[in-house]
Amino acid sequence: MRASDRAYRALREEIIDGALTPGTVLGEVEQSARLGLSRTPLREALSRLVADGLAAPASGRGVVVTAVSLAEAPKLFDLRIALETLASRRAAEHAAHPTDGPALRETFRSLADRFDRATVDLAAGADPTGYYALTAELDAALDSASGNTYLADSLRGLRLHLGRLRRLARNSPTRLAASAREHAAIAHAVAVGDPELAAATTVVHLHHALAHLQGDHPEPEVPTDHTDPTDRTDHTDRSAPTQERSA
Repeated sequence: MRASDRAYRALREEIIDGALTPGTVLGEVEQSARLGLSRTPLREALSRLVADGLAAPASGRGVVVTAVSLAEAPKLFDLRIALETLASRRAAEHAAHPTDGPALRETFRSLADRFDRATVDLAAGADPTGYYALTAELDAALDSASGNTYLADSLRGLRLHLGRLRRLARNSPTRLAASAREHAAIAHAVAVGDPELAAATTVVHLHHALAHLQGDHPEPEVPTDHTDPTDRTDHTDRSAPTQERSA
């Protein structure tokens, strides 16, 4: 890996994780010494961060980490809903293919099972680090199965900003467990090769994720039994508010 790539990845992860907070000056001398590289590859890394929108030039201060606000969530989710719905739809279409489909179906069945197993631990307050890694696996699988590199590249760029937003949201075991079930439903829908169901489960999850970020939605109940997401029977309780996917 080139030195500039290494520096870019390190700084990017620190910004997304919140280790480098908004307004932090990314001084060339300090950062090159800290990361153990020369200033030329560091400048390349900083330029890429600026292009991503994670950093910006500030008059008299050099390059600083940009601010992040939950007020940006609706605009980001407008784009996220459009892109992720298309990705899940295309993935399900490819999973239904007679030649390429079997391997994809097995991949997504396995992911769905892992999300189902994660639900109980998350509801009990388990550390969500492993769950977030699992969602990244699902994202990567959907990107690949969509068969569209332009779509995948757009989603990867968008997720940089979504990752920062997630750090601002309260950590709710109930929401995390519900989110795991929603991710399981998406993976199940792709595994059975149903594009419409894959798109629908993605939209439901993302609307719930946005509502949770904005803090204007009651916590969903986490069912104790497993409902097959391919069952299209309407079990909705019309007297209760509708429910949500997580950041």
